[in-house]
Amino acid sequence: MAAIATAVDGLGAPDVDLRPDGVTVRLIKPGEEFYGLTERHIELARRISAAAREFGAAADPHAVQTVQVTVDALERPAVVAFWRALLGYRDRAGSPEDLLDPARRGAPFYFQQMDEPRPQRNRVHVDVWVPHDIAAQRVAAALAAGGRLVTDADAPVLWVLADPEGNEACVGAAGATG
Repeated sequence: MAAIATAVDGLGAPDVDLRPDGVTVRLIKPGEEFYGLTERHIELARRISAAAREFGAAADPHAVQTVQVTVDALERPAVVAFWRALLGYRDRAGSPEDLLDPARRGAPFYFQQMDEPRPQRNRVHVDVWVPHDIAAQRVAAALAAGGRLVTDADAPVLWVLADPEGNEACVGAAGATG
């Protein structure tokens, strides 16, 4: 922990999750900075990885991901109110469309405004963001496990997949440029 504190000096405080099988360091915390990987985050990751190597630990980019639950909503305020109460989440500051777990343990929820209902589509899907250099591997693994490609029109930044029953999920490539 002291090595991480020294490594990130002056760049901000990451969330650290210490478990028997390893340490997870979250650089982007659901909050004001949630939507974007900055040069500061990249520098933090480099410093923390270098400190970890000094102790014989190696970063595992395959373990890096951010999961966000996205709910399509026609009447967003009413839908957000229901989920806020159900989950015990709070609003993200300045956002009428995001709910966050105040304990930072559960996935954030995003409520996407819809103009009209989509009758042949599940209205809830999961967004999974992984490092850009493993996004295509994650898509391939999901397809090999029985998934179906809905669209790759925004690849290599975003793919839309469906499970065998048609429930949709997006795989996003964090740090990718289209």
